[in-house]
Amino acid sequence: MKQFFGTSNSGDLREAIKGLTSPSAILLMSNADQFEEHVSQLEAAFPGVPSIGCIDMCYDTRVIEKGVGIVAYEGVTAVAGVLEQVSTMPVKYIQRFKDDLDKVKAGANDTVCIDFCTGNDACVLTTMSSVLSSKRIALVGGTGDAGKVSVNGKVYTDADAYVFVKNNGGKVGVYKENIYRPMEAGYRMVASKTDRSNYIMGDLNSRGAKQVYMDILQIDEKDIGTQTFQNPFGRFNGQDVSIIAIKDVVGSTLSCYRQVNDSDVLTLLELKDYNEVVSETVNRIKRDFSHISGVFSINCLFRYLLFSQNNDMQKYLNSMGQLGNHVGMVGYGEHYNNQFLNQTMTCVVFE
Repeated sequence: MKQFFGTSNSGDLREAIKGLTSPSAILLMSNADQFEEHVSQLEAAFPGVPSIGCIDMCYDTRVIEKGVGIVAYEGVTAVAGVLEQVSTMPVKYIQRFKDDLDKVKAGANDTVCIDFCTGNDACVLTTMSSVLSSKRIALVGGTGDAGKVSVNGKVYTDADAYVFVKNNGGKVGVYKENIYRPMEAGYRMVASKTDRSNYIMGDLNSRGAKQVYMDILQIDEKDIGTQTFQNPFGRFNGQDVSIIAIKDVVGSTLSCYRQVNDSDVLTLLELKDYNEVVSETVNRIKRDFSHISGVFSINCLFRYLLFSQNNDMQKYLNSMGQLGNHVGMVGYGEHYNNQFLNQTMTCVVFE
């Protein structure tokens, strides 16, 4: 199979698709002002080719912050579809999802589901996992901006756009990368007075979450929004720790980018040497794949901001570029199989 990547800083879709001739599946990363226009133009240029799209930044060896980016695959079998009403009842459309999976004759080692979501990610992933887990089909994806996605030339709100991609020339593999670890002090805090629907963390150990966070890290309220780059929360999940990024301060509480529930046991995380972690990820993928046709990754916006703040974004892209054809997007939440993640990188690798 072959992975194509084309961009235009000015948002000229014709420039972005120049050289693309026979795609079997297309991923569109656009900007808020031109999204609908790009969706229509893409469908007109490649009618009937399975496609999904979202509003996000994209990258290969450089980042396209606005404009438009196109990732396309040749030598694959693909079907794109949509789960609607994801804020209330994504399971209503599960038969559509099952039927689309059957169409590609998916195999556990050669097929991946890539998805772009508008919100309520954890519920959506649980819904899709009810189908994917039984057939051992992997999933990677993320949350787009502005509450819009596209599927096969049509724009949707309150939806999850997905495409099943079967690699006709080899295997696929999915990976996630965590650059955080629990702080040495080993903080354990029980959440209460949470608002699940609005992702609000009320109290920690019976004290206001905002004050607890400020006291532990010895920071002022104005610094909370950027301190989460260094010290997000973590929720214990067996041997794993799920990252919970802080979105905003709401009175004495904290608004987060993923759901926190009453009685969740949380800790505080700190940065590892992320350059070392990235090197380990690259080496692991190289061990697993002797030949790589393409890598598509989703990096959290907060990782992008952290790397950029430290003047390390180009170094990161160069490191991932060692894998060959590496492209991706900057998302607002990352998907890895049935997990909704924050401040993480997920990717799919095609042999």
